[in-house]
Amino acid sequence: MVALLIAYAGAMWMFLTSAPKVYTVMVSDIELARQFYEGLLDLPVADVPLHYYYNYEQTLGAVGVDPLYASTASFSQPTTQAYKNSDGLWYQLKKNTQLHVISGASLGAKNRQRHVCFDHDCLEQLLLRVQSYGLKFKIRRDKPLNFLVKDLDGRVIEMAEVSN
Repeated sequence: MVALLIAYAGAMWMFLTSAPKVYTVMVSDIELARQFYEGLLDLPVADVPLHYYYNYEQTLGAVGVDPLYASTASFSQPTTQAYKNSDGLWYQLKKNTQLHVISGASLGAKNRQRHVCFDHDCLEQLLLRVQSYGLKFKIRRDKPLNFLVKDLDGRVIEMAEVSN
């Protein structure tokens, strides 16, 4: 019995340590995000990791609410209506690091497409990718990280870190 428990613990440890680190970015327009990440940044599409399961975002609570405006948002809207594409987009950032893009962020000032993230490391990796591809960008703030990127169609995309 003890050997069985040890084998199970070992299998769980291997599964959890091999799982990729996942960064989630909330965007205002999922189709424009697809064009940006796949087209401009040339990120490879990734498979959904095994430790994620279908509709896990709905367990987060306030799905469809922009985190930067959560205090002023109305929570009366049902999550199924606010969250149209529960799968989102999955991209490979590094060998064992993935980017999960979901919808739900509001448009920024001047109708900028917003990409909101809770992880500083994620936005730093995206900024390095933007720099390496020679896209026009402007860093607005270091802490929390906030920068603007211009796509090939002249749209301004705001990449913003939510300060915790």
